[in-house]
Amino acid sequence: MEHVIGLRCVWCGEVYSPSQVQYVCPKHGDDGNLDVLYDYDRIRHEFQQHGLADVQGMWRYHALLPIPRDAMVPPLLVGGTPLYDAPQVARKYGVRAVSFKDDGRNPTGSLKDRASALIVARARAQNRTMVTTASTGNAAAALAGLAASIQMPSAIFVPATAPEAKVIQLLVYGAHVFLVNGAYDDAFKLCLEASHKFGWYCRNTGYNPYTSEGKKTVAYEICEQLSGGRGTFKAPDAIVVTVGDGNIISGVHKGLKDLKALGWIDHIPRLIGVQAEGSAALYQAWKDDIDPAEMRPIETHTIADSISAGLPRDRVKALRAVKETGGAYVAVSDQEILESIPAMARATGVFAEPAGAAGYAGFQCAVKAGLLGKNDSVTVLVTGNGLKDVGSARRSVAEGYRVEANIDDVSRVVSEIFGS
Repeated sequence: MEHVIGLRCVWCGEVYSPSQVQYVCPKHGDDGNLDVLYDYDRIRHEFQQHGLADVQGMWRYHALLPIPRDAMVPPLLVGGTPLYDAPQVARKYGVRAVSFKDDGRNPTGSLKDRASALIVARARAQNRTMVTTASTGNAAAALAGLAASIQMPSAIFVPATAPEAKVIQLLVYGAHVFLVNGAYDDAFKLCLEASHKFGWYCRNTGYNPYTSEGKKTVAYEICEQLSGGRGTFKAPDAIVVTVGDGNIISGVHKGLKDLKALGWIDHIPRLIGVQAEGSAALYQAWKDDIDPAEMRPIETHTIADSISAGLPRDRVKALRAVKETGGAYVAVSDQEILESIPAMARATGVFAEPAGAAGYAGFQCAVKAGLLGKNDSVTVLVTGNGLKDVGSARRSVAEGYRVEANIDDVSRVVSEIFGS
């Protein structure tokens, strides 16, 4: 970890050397989240000498990641996902520009591949023999897939109610899957206990401080792609991010802060966090100005399983991300999320699972609330592919047209659709 100079507790501010602690600040038990601190002067000097790595994907930003330069990384291409300009959406909603970052194009279908790639690389560098995580599905698939790419075994804890497609994906990758009769928070706790008992390297978000370091690479890509992709960076005015545990929005914020500290962007965009109404702990805490230490678990009910969290593990960083950037949280209903699956697909060609489509629903909500306006350039982060949850996608659209095997019946339906 050539450029990491310390780990700072988000609760008490205590700073540790990278060798002192593995996951959390010991003063706060399993909740002692840490920020990774970097030597920006050294990174800036190295960049002046060598520039960004001449490779595709997230390892292009190796100098800004907490692993040695000679570390072996998983072979799957993670990152480098497309950013689509959507002028038709900008015109419809009255903003200056809108782009969609399609992270469903990652190897296992979600942004969480970024965190898992980094965690697997760190596990390998430490000669660990097993990795584990708790997840509602996407983080699990990401870890299982990236671990499989280097033949490292993985143990995955998911709620027994996780979408079937996501569980099947885990099993295909050869993960040891523990289906927990309980919610995500139960799976999280059980995963921690297992990692302590068996010595497995734990990926859990809001616990392992390096997960957000992998996810922050999406912010680098957005800013580089907006500038034309030539090793220069340009920040939008706002980025819309769906939020569950809070680790993705924390990672986006960290990536933007890195770029600003290095002088590579001239401002940090406002971050608009989007939560499902049935899992809106952070939205409520932001709205009511509740201290993260005072937050208590809530019951969650949402089709967007990937952003369902009763007590967000990265709540300190997630609230800080919005407050420090002058952003906001919004909450959207499950019906709005469902409607956004086909609406976004038809407007952009991007097919998203509910948690990914929630970003589009949140974008619309933010426009209506006056949080985004005519002078704003906005990027909507799409975190997961629609094939992750085909059942929800099926609920969002009407039936197709059943016809007999002759052109006359097709003509009948065409007349009904378009008129005679």
